[in-house]
Amino acid sequence: MRVAMGNKRIGIMGGTFDPVHIGHLFIAEAVRDAFSLERVIFVPTGDPPHKKTSRLTPGLLRVEMLEHAICGNPFFQVSSMEVERKGTTYTIDTLKELTAQWPAARLYYIIGGDTLLDLKNWRSFEEVARLCSFLAYQRPGFEGETLEKEAERLSEDFGAEIHIFEGPHLDISSRSIRRRLAQNRTIRYLVPDRVVKYIKEHNLYRGE
Repeated sequence: MRVAMGNKRIGIMGGTFDPVHIGHLFIAEAVRDAFSLERVIFVPTGDPPHKKTSRLTPGLLRVEMLEHAICGNPFFQVSSMEVERKGTTYTIDTLKELTAQWPAARLYYIIGGDTLLDLKNWRSFEEVARLCSFLAYQRPGFEGETLEKEAERLSEDFGAEIHIFEGPHLDISSRSIRRRLAQNRTIRYLVPDRVVKYIKEHNLYRGE
């Protein structure tokens, strides 16, 4: 699916990126191409409300891993706004900040199909839906009719604009990569080489 280019389109991809892997990068590139996005901004979370019990790698390190990962792609950039923000971070605050930076642009928030089913529970979701559209990438187990019905409900109840995007599935997760590292197993070709080097240099994920 390709959407014709109109006003400036900016994609946003949030997440912990702990660590970033090729699945994140591939989805961002596939969606950027399909929806004619001018750029995709990766926004690593600071203190996310849904992961209070998780032990996150410090934000600065996750930002730097992302910067290494996107090196060479002129359409990608990293924002540390959520890492720098004090307290719990919410998507609504990030969207307000990005809207202020690019008032003439249309923002497209890239999410997985599993996240689509939880959107209605996001803080100030009705306002979130006014500030951005959603590009939902289908994942195994979260695809087809279930997502279409939820997208219709969110459109009717909140006026949300949601596009469901289907592409190749890469069965990779940050959790599985951390597990492999803890077991001293290779992660080569699962994350960019520059990120592999960064992880080794900073001795990350070895104690999990």
